[in-house]
Amino acid sequence: MNLINRDTDYAVRALCHMAQHPDTIVSVADLHPQLQVPRPYLRLILQTLAREQILQSFRGKGGGFKLAKPPAKIRLSDIIEIFQGDIALVECVFHGEACPDCTTCPLRRTVMEIEAMALKTLRATTIASLQRGTAAAQCSTA
Repeated sequence: MNLINRDTDYAVRALCHMAQHPDTIVSVADLHPQLQVPRPYLRLILQTLAREQILQSFRGKGGGFKLAKPPAKIRLSDIIEIFQGDIALVECVFHGEACPDCTTCPLRRTVMEIEAMALKTLRATTIASLQRGTAAAQCSTA
């Protein structure tokens, strides 16, 4: 099970880098060597973040992207949902069919409690908190 896919990882790395100077317009050419992400792929990720109003985009000479909101307002859960859809850790073993033990299954209930805790943590985690926490070193060196 992968909670974070490659698109989300690259987006978070780019946002962490941009959060170091939130008012600066950064081009794909500037980010590419620092993040080690293929340029066309990085451009698509940043364009997606701009469409979702996480970033602002600027065209022309000196153009690029900058944060559209403060790093403390950009939640990890939002980035995951943009690139991966709804966050769901619990999937029925019958792939959507109703399980006869759905309401009484102790494993399902426990896993759903774990999912609720994970969602709470993902919603509480912001780009700013990643910068301040143990992930800050990873963000700044990416």
